[in-house]
Amino acid sequence: MILSVLKIFVPTVVAFFIGMIIVSPLSHYFYKYKMWKKYSRSSENNEGISTDFKKIHNEKGELNTPRIGGVIIWLSASITILIFFVISKLFSTDLTEKMNFLSRNQTLLPFFSLIAAALIGISDDLLQIFGKGSYAKDSRVYRKIKVATIISIGLIIGWWFFYKLGVSYITVPFYGYLDLGYFFIPFFIIVMLAVFSSSVIDGIDGLSGGILASIFGAYSGIAFFNNQIDLAAFCAVITGSILVFLWFNIPPARFYMGETGMLGLTVTLSVIAFLTDTVLILPIIAFPLVITSLSVIIQILSKKWRGGKKVFLVAPIHHHLEARGWPSYKVTMRFWVIGIVFAILGLILVLVSNQF
Repeated sequence: MILSVLKIFVPTVVAFFIGMIIVSPLSHYFYKYKMWKKYSRSSENNEGISTDFKKIHNEKGELNTPRIGGVIIWLSASITILIFFVISKLFSTDLTEKMNFLSRNQTLLPFFSLIAAALIGISDDLLQIFGKGSYAKDSRVYRKIKVATIISIGLIIGWWFFYKLGVSYITVPFYGYLDLGYFFIPFFIIVMLAVFSSSVIDGIDGLSGGILASIFGAYSGIAFFNNQIDLAAFCAVITGSILVFLWFNIPPARFYMGETGMLGLTVTLSVIAFLTDTVLILPIIAFPLVITSLSVIIQILSKKWRGGKKVFLVAPIHHHLEARGWPSYKVTMRFWVIGIVFAILGLILVLVSNQF
């Protein structure tokens, strides 16, 4: 038990300090090459930007702050994972073997998902940083390309779950197994799209980092109680890496997470939810992500079906609260509180439902 706990917490601390070490050179590089967006969301070429959004939007910050800070997260996590793996191979002892948490049955798939999705995400970021024309301005066509990319990723990983891991079912809390058969793959894609849609939460300094840290922290606990110790360590390492990002993302943000961070983390979160068989409890654990995504959907449907009428002053909901007069720090910290409470609630539900 003690060794299992150390296997989770030691790499977490290592990931945090590695992240703190690599921030300085990476941050210098980000600013040296001006790795921020060249077009604001409130620019004249973007349609549908409301007056309320323009009032709360920090255009100066958006156009002068690097947008690929998510590199800090997945790079520090990757370095940590590889350090423990290499040590276990070069200095093979019982202790080093047990501290290595890169395993084929638990962490190889989410690790691959993190890196693959993060690299795809960084190509998106670089396009918006150095690209020109409508694609660099996040046009509707380009948003469709991003959706197609997520579907492709979900198809590959869902296929792996179904054909390689033999997973075709999900657990319904307090009920039991529900076999989806071949529908498991499209269901996996739907979940991945839904989780990625919540990436719009990356709209206020410090907001996404705090929320995602509590979510991955909760999943570390869930994996631990499922006796998936390697996966628990993996989730904890991501949490430690996110805390590094959060340290520098608190206002005024030194950099934003960008697609390389949000795509990497949301895809990985989807994989972890299926690996822990808690996908139906994910909406509770990730409740702030759910309400953020739902607020955008409600706003779009309301404007379409109610003759342009809006439910929120600005969507997502955190911008609505800003438009209502809440300071950004109040929105952020209250979202953090909600995120922690629902992450704990989700953890409790998993533990209780496992007893039935």
